[in-house]
Amino acid sequence: MDSPLLASDLWSSLVLPEEYLGKHLKLLGNPDKAVNSSFKIADAAQTTVGLSALAAAYLHYLRTGVEQDVTVDARHAILEFQSHAFYTIDGKPPGPPSDPIMGIYRTKGDGYVRLHTNFPHHRKGLLDILKIEDTPAVTRDQVQEALLQWTALDFENAAQEKGICAFAMRSFQEWDSTPQAKALLNTPPLYIRKIADVPVPERMTSDFKHPLEGIKVLDLSRVLAGPVGGRILAAHGADVLLVTSPNLPPLPALDADTSRGKRTTQLDLTSKDGLEKLRELAGEADVFLQAYRPGALENKGFGVQDIVQLTKNRGRGVICANLCAWGWEGPWKDRRGFDSLVQTASGLNIAEAEAYAKYTGTEDIPLSPTVVLKNLAPRLSRVRKIKKFKKIQKNACKLF
Repeated sequence: MDSPLLASDLWSSLVLPEEYLGKHLKLLGNPDKAVNSSFKIADAAQTTVGLSALAAAYLHYLRTGVEQDVTVDARHAILEFQSHAFYTIDGKPPGPPSDPIMGIYRTKGDGYVRLHTNFPHHRKGLLDILKIEDTPAVTRDQVQEALLQWTALDFENAAQEKGICAFAMRSFQEWDSTPQAKALLNTPPLYIRKIADVPVPERMTSDFKHPLEGIKVLDLSRVLAGPVGGRILAAHGADVLLVTSPNLPPLPALDADTSRGKRTTQLDLTSKDGLEKLRELAGEADVFLQAYRPGALENKGFGVQDIVQLTKNRGRGVICANLCAWGWEGPWKDRRGFDSLVQTASGLNIAEAEAYAKYTGTEDIPLSPTVVLKNLAPRLSRVRKIKKFKKIQKNACKLF
């Protein structure tokens, strides 16, 4: 499906006016030439960037009566999908975003497993399983030698028992046979449900200069998909406050890019004062965006219904936007995950590698993740934010 058809399909699935899409969205360039991939990554980039901007333009029209056009070049969309690799600070490029031992390794029996070691506690947990002392001198060769004593599935299971991030590489067919894939078979990757009744706010005014001007957003997310979602809202004029914790390690190379346009604060949610301050902030938020592991914030009193209670007496609604890696149902729903791990476990990673090897005629299969998942989910979420005149919950999962 090419960009125009994909855009029409997504837009109409939300029961949004087709005439607005046809009149105001212009997609330029040839996506097939924008990036080398067996998947239509450029189409996905161009479509989701375009629709998120069009949703902002449509919301601006609903609030002000002013119409605007949206034009997206495929090449520009791909650059935006990889923006963390192109920014500079004081003329210098960012440092490497990944830990040196993060990545894919061969396992016993010709399998593969992907390790996610960007956070120190994840790195140490995986090295503990492999009985390797966690020092800066650890090499990929050491990790590879240790992993050859494990099958991919055995190591995945051992990591999950300890709440650590590692997943076996699967084909599409192998993924389809897992209990998690079967549990998600008839569930959409993103859905909306109404969570309360509130008055519809006044829509027509000439005071708004930006589509989301005056909208307060609390962004409790980390790494990529969630922070990119918050960054999109900030780009369209929302007042976005990124809430981080002094107890959690940062990712400076990524944080500098995904925090564009946001203010930032730190709250210790293990303390009474930190929890009380977050309740105060949540009570004033128009959008509560969170991408922690399912149940993590709910266990601290910040589930959807908790947010409803905190905002119920103020006369306006709230959007609770929740993102997760593996879906809200099934045996994997509580597992930690990141986009590269989802791609490895669900078949995208190996399918791209095999297609590249076939195209180039080489047996050296590159096992790098694609760029699409981390950016696609938040932009699809942004399209749906034009429904913010009612109180709704938005659940956006990165899993296709």
